[in-house]
Amino acid sequence: MEIYLFRHGETEWNKERKMQGRSDIPLNESGRALAAETARALENMPFDRAFTSPLKRAYETAEILLAGRGIPLETDERLMEISFGSCEGGSYDQPKQEEVHPLHDFFCRPQCFCPPTGAESFQEVQARGQAFLEERILPLEGSCSRILIVAHGAFNRCLLSAVGSIPLTKFWEIGLPNCAASILALEDGKFRILEMGKVYYQAPAVNARP
Repeated sequence: MEIYLFRHGETEWNKERKMQGRSDIPLNESGRALAAETARALENMPFDRAFTSPLKRAYETAEILLAGRGIPLETDERLMEISFGSCEGGSYDQPKQEEVHPLHDFFCRPQCFCPPTGAESFQEVQARGQAFLEERILPLEGSCSRILIVAHGAFNRCLLSAVGSIPLTKFWEIGLPNCAASILALEDGKFRILEMGKVYYQAPAVNARP
């Protein structure tokens, strides 16, 4: 079985380089166009089930990707983006420039990151992502051939890190532009990564951080 794990399309906060986290920001027109172009490239690829984060930017991306297919979208809160707590809405360039910023290690030394109050750790996101795979995806092996999941940049990196045993020191080396797909295989109860950061449109989007 194959799992197509997509990142959502572009939002205005992506464009403005703001940290979104759990903030419920919708797609912008560019994001909708990327999703539509991706949908056209996938029009002959069948999917049996579809799951999405309930946040608007992911849900709308999933709607566009599957338009006209009649596949119901199943939401799961465990697919939501990592929480940045009170830092949401701030520039993600600032913590890279200021060592005293509470998210400095998140961007510059992810292996050392300790979340500020109200935010999540990488390990917490990995745990809920793995729980989602075990509870919602693993039971589908044998009855489904291809699954679509739409989530978020940091969440997808956390899940890929867990599945592929990728150390946090290499977290930001996982390139995931908006609307990029990472393809996983599920065989005999084991997940493995087939491809990361595959895009189906012509011009790459800016690889904005979450």
